[in-house]
Amino acid sequence: MTRVAMGERGVSSPRFFWFVLLLFVFMGCSGGGQRPVPITLDEVPESVMKVARQKLPDVKFERAMRKPNGEYEVIGKNKSGKVREIDIAPDGTVTEIE
Repeated sequence: MTRVAMGERGVSSPRFFWFVLLLFVFMGCSGGGQRPVPITLDEVPESVMKVARQKLPDVKFERAMRKPNGEYEVIGKNKSGKVREIDIAPDGTVTEIE
């Protein structure tokens, strides 16, 4: 029987098992490398912008991000200069307001 080996220890060694396990744990914790993507306000659906304007009427929206889960994060400032953010799902559901 031929065994595929990595150095003196085989692929079935406990060290290899822990390495693979930790690799999967770290990949899972980092979200797979997916990050929000900056987009222009023109790329945000009008239905999403309408909800953002209704929920934060005193905010002038300046930029937006598309999240990996499909939500939009719309960012702007209110009249006093405070940065406000609102996360909205494509169906118009508000998931977070900061």
